[in-house]
Amino acid sequence: MATKDKRIDDYIAKAQPFAQPILKKMREFIHKACPEVTETIKWGMPSFEYKGPMFGMASFKQHCVGGFWKSKLLNDPKNLLGERKAQGGDAMGNLGRMTSIKDLPSDKAIIDFVKQHMKLNEEGIKVEKKPVVKKETIVPKELIAALNKNKKAKATFEKFSPSGKREYTEWITDAKTEATRDKRLAEAIQWMEEGKPRMWKYMKEYKK
Repeated sequence: MATKDKRIDDYIAKAQPFAQPILKKMREFIHKACPEVTETIKWGMPSFEYKGPMFGMASFKQHCVGGFWKSKLLNDPKNLLGERKAQGGDAMGNLGRMTSIKDLPSDKAIIDFVKQHMKLNEEGIKVEKKPVVKKETIVPKELIAALNKNKKAKATFEKFSPSGKREYTEWITDAKTEATRDKRLAEAIQWMEEGKPRMWKYMKEYKK
C-alpha cells in the first residue's frame, strides 16, 4: 500500500504558484503507476522509492525539475528524456526545465517509464558506473584574469576541491559562443565572490 509523506505536502504548499500543479501532477502519476510507492525527502527534495530509489523532483524560483534514478536504463524510443534534458540546459533531472504543466511528457509515457523502473528495481538491476578517470584541470586564461581582479572570488576558487574547480572551469570552457562564455564568466565570478560553488542552486544550504 502506498505511503504519503506530509513533508512533501508541505514542500508543494511552499513552492511557487506555477510549480504547485507540476509537482502535484508528477506525484500523481508516480502513485498511479506504482501503488506501492513510498515517499520520503532526500537532499531536501521529494523522493519516491519502490524497492530502491526511483524518482525525484524539485522546485526552484523559476522552474521545476524531475528525474528517474535509472534513466539511462529506461527504454525511451522517442528520446523524451534525452531531448527534454537538453532543452533544460543546466537544469538537473532528465525531464528538463519545466515552468508549466504542459512541459510534462504525456501521462502514458511517464507511467511507462515508472513501470519500467519498477521492474529494474525488482530485478535488482543497477546502473553500471563508469571508472573515474582523473584528469588535470586546466583553468582558462580568461578565468585566471578575472579571478586576479577579484580577491574574494579568487580565495573561494583556491579553497575548492579539484572537482569544485573543474565544475566552474568546464562550465566556462564548454560555452558554445563567446557571448555565452562571457556571461558564464561574469556569473562565476559573482557566485565565487559570494562563496558559492558552481551547483549552489541545487544545494539545500543555499536555498532561501
